[in-house]
Amino acid sequence: MRRQLLLAAALIGTLAGGPGPALVPARAASPQRFDTVVVDAGHGGEDHGARGPKGLLEKDLVLDLARRASAKLAEQGLRVVMTRDADRFVTLEERTRIANAASPDLFISIHANASSLQKVTGIETFFASPEATDESARALAESENLAFGASAASAADGDPLRAILGDLLATEHLADAQEFARLAQRRLATVDASRSRGVKQAPFVVLMGVHSPAVLVEVGFLTNAKEESRLASRRERERLVFGLAEAVAVFRARQDARLGVAEGGGGER
Repeated sequence: MRRQLLLAAALIGTLAGGPGPALVPARAASPQRFDTVVVDAGHGGEDHGARGPKGLLEKDLVLDLARRASAKLAEQGLRVVMTRDADRFVTLEERTRIANAASPDLFISIHANASSLQKVTGIETFFASPEATDESARALAESENLAFGASAASAADGDPLRAILGDLLATEHLADAQEFARLAQRRLATVDASRSRGVKQAPFVVLMGVHSPAVLVEVGFLTNAKEESRLASRRERERLVFGLAEAVAVFRARQDARLGVAEGGGGER
């Protein structure tokens, strides 16, 4: 099945007039443990992302969170790959290449939100789908996609054949991505921390090219002054990282159990 999906990805690129994504060699047939996570810090370099009233930049916030999360996951014995570990812009193609070259078991993209309505707050977690949950999810995906340029943004729409093959590619990991998104959302948007905006789906191009379960986490709205102050604090950043790491640990246990390489299932808590 995995080989069929990778061939479909190559066909998409060929039909679009390009070389198509690089084919990642299939893993060995014998069961392997969940052992690799790719952590993607959004934006970077000249792409600042959202900006808070007091000047906190999304690109700086999410890079710090990505570094902290990577260190925490490494403490669990996981191999962690970051798409960027410095203040630089990384293209969509490079992020996808880095992710797929690592053959990850999970891809986590970290972002912060923005709104023209300064009272809007909350955390939301997304998995990829050609159709958005609602208009706000669609608009957010469109905004994030534009950060990679007009061509990347248009790729989220694509032609009918690309959409059909895109659905085929997404199906293999859709259920896993949705499962992890729910685990992460429950641990990040706690009652005493931030209003939960729920788990949603939208056509984020940074997720759609990755050959593994992939989610995008919006850790809060920088455009809300109170939320910006909270996100600027070490306490909140450590809380977010702890929640992500706990979600990964539960998801990892479940995946290993499904592969037959671990006892138990890492049940919900």
